[in-house]
Amino acid sequence: MFELVRCQDVIRIPPGKFNEDLRKVSIEELARKYEGTLSRELGYVVAVVEAEVSPVGKILPGDGATYNAVTFTLLTYKPEIQEVVEGEVVEIGSFGAFIRIGPMEALLHVSQIIDDYVVYDERQATLMGKETKRKLSVGDRVRARITAVSMAKGGASGKVGITMRQPFLGKLEWIKEDLAKLREAEKVKAGKEKAKVKAGGGKK
Repeated sequence: MFELVRCQDVIRIPPGKFNEDLRKVSIEELARKYEGTLSRELGYVVAVVEAEVSPVGKILPGDGATYNAVTFTLLTYKPEIQEVVEGEVVEIGSFGAFIRIGPMEALLHVSQIIDDYVVYDERQATLMGKETKRKLSVGDRVRARITAVSMAKGGASGKVGITMRQPFLGKLEWIKEDLAKLREAEKVKAGKEKAKVKAGGGKK
């Protein structure tokens, strides 16, 4: 899920930027340090959205820069196990598919797509259920549940595993079809119960 995280740090302001706006410079330096990074604590850092920097910094011997304390806000994306997410299919292969969720890509293994035997069509770049004939292609929108998360400390990438083999998960078109079938089944059931009540009421 996306989160706004409040943090504190000390940033280096180089001499060449002393005449620039301190807040602007601090955001630039923080963005260079944090944006695009990945950690277990923060998840994936999308952007630095705000910063409050101390106007008084420290100077270290042999370094003409100043070191200023800064409090700042990060926009992060941290996938959580059991979280339900929506995303777009960005790659199809015999192994399954990669789904773009927020700023990251999650692996949807072929065994977790649908409760059916899935066939890979390399020519059309699709995965299709043998019995259901339901197809998954690049560009399709899907809803899935996160089942595994691995964040390498200090790394630039992580691993996220997802499944669509649960009720009301899958390609959004499939979900609409399943809901329509469910509503129709409930309507038929209600009609039968109503007819049963009428038939029972007519007996003497």
